[in-house]
Formats: sequence, structure tokens, C-alpha cells
Amino acid sequence: MSTTVAAPDLARVPASRTAVPAHPTFTGILRGEWIKLLSLRSTWWVLAATVALITGVSLAVAFSLDATAADPATASGPATANGAELVSGGFQLGMLTIAVLGALLITGEYSTGMIRSTLAAVPTRVPVLAAKAIALTALTVAVAAVSIALSCLVTAPQLAKHDLVPALDEVTTWQVFGGTVYFLVAAALFSLGVGALLRSSAAAITVALTVLLLLPGVLSFIDLDWVQQIVHYLPLPASGAFLGGSGDSLSSAGGELTPATGLLVIGAYAVVPLVAGAVALRRRDA
Repeated sequence: MSTTVAAPDLARVPASRTAVPAHPTFTGILRGEWIKLLSLRSTWWVLAATVALITGVSLAVAFSLDATAADPATASGPATANGAELVSGGFQLGMLTIAVLGALLITGEYSTGMIRSTLAAVPTRVPVLAAKAIALTALTVAVAAVSIALSCLVTAPQLAKHDLVPALDEVTTWQVFGGTVYFLVAAALFSLGVGALLRSSAAAITVALTVLLLLPGVLSFIDLDWVQQIVHYLPLPASGAFLGGSGDSLSSAGGELTPATGLLVIGAYAVVPLVAGAVALRRRDA
């Protein structure tokens, strides 16, 4: 008895597929980082806190003008104040909340372990940090613009009583507003770079808040010439060299710097940690 073996129907056998390595484009990486940034609940809380702090401080400063004008010892205060500086006076606290967002953007992935999947999808790694920086910059610019616009709106009635409404046709007004946005972006990128270096949310936030706000206040009590020279080149005093200080003692400490030098110093605080973070991200294991 012969056994007949049916030949396989070659037409029905699926052809083997050749594996095609995936090469993610930078546009795709950027889209992914943007989605991750906006999908975090902490992002919206931080953004809301930033707008509330900047607007709230500006409104409080505007209402304090009545008391300043009524005090004979400070009667000249409102007359010499700058409306744009008063409107953006809350940027120092807003800078801190934005710094928290910058740190959490990358340290959050290390805490959850998601960074392994991210770096596995993008083996070159550096584009991931670049995409995070671009997404963070765009979001910071947007929230800074909203904060300034809202501050102008809510303080306008009070500032009008003292003839301090910022004039939109003056260069000084746009210098202050533009500088405020610039410094908020620099604070966010500084924290992002520190977060890439330290990989810990607590450590990165602590370093960011110390350098951005606490350190100038602590060092200002040390009456040594070389220490005071260091204070001039810290972020908050350096911002005062461009913004005019808004009457704040810490911001005014950068008065010895030129506006251009203040911009360069702040830019260095954003770029140097990012470059160092990119090198660390490239060399160290996830």
C-alpha cells in the first residue's frame, strides 16, 4: 500500500519577511516627547502654579503701590517704578516651578524605568535630550507669555491709578517681557540638564532651587569681595543686570554686569548643564 504525501501548496505559504531596522526620525522623537510631556498630570499642575504665582505676585505688587504712595518716606517709589518690571515681578517664583518641571521631565522617566524603553528606541540617546529641551522650551515660552498677558490684564486698573501701565510701544517694556521669558526658559533647561546628570528628582530639584534662588541669598551675607563677585554671576543677580532688578536686593546684585553679560551668563547656565547631561546620557547605562 503506497502512501501519497501531498506537496505543500507554495501559494499558501507566507513568504518570509525581511526585518527592516527602525530608524526613528527626529520629528518622531520630538512628537513622542511632546506627547509624554503633555500627558503628565504634574505638567499641568506645574503650569497652573506658574501662572498663578506670576500673576498673584504681580497683583500683590500692584496693590502695594497705594501703601507706598501714602508713605511720605517712599512717596517717590511709584513715580520711579517701571510698569513692565512690576508686571513681571513674579517671574522669580515662576522660575522655580518651571525648574521643577524641567527636572521631572527626565528624572521621572528614571524613577519609573521608562527611560530604558526610550533609549532602546533611540540608541543614539542625544536626540532624546534635544527633543525634551525643544518641547520644554516651547511649553515654557507659551506659559510665560500667558502669565505676562494675564498679569498685564489683572494689574492694569491698579497700575493706571499710578500711570504705570506698561507702554507696548516702548523698547524697555519688550526688553523686560522678553528677558522674563528668556530667563524662565533658561531655568527650565538648567534643571533639565541637571536632571540628566543626577537622574534623581529630589537631587535635581534641590540643586536647581539652590542655585536659582537660595544660593544668592546665602552668599549675600558673606562679606568677602571674592564671594560677592561670585554672587554677581549667579542666575538671579545676572537676570537683574538685564531686567533692572525690580528693586529686589538679590536681583540688583547683578548691577555690576552689563545687560549683554547678564544674557550670556544666563545662557551659559542653560547650555553647560545640557551639554554635560548629553555627555552623561551618552556614556552611562540607563
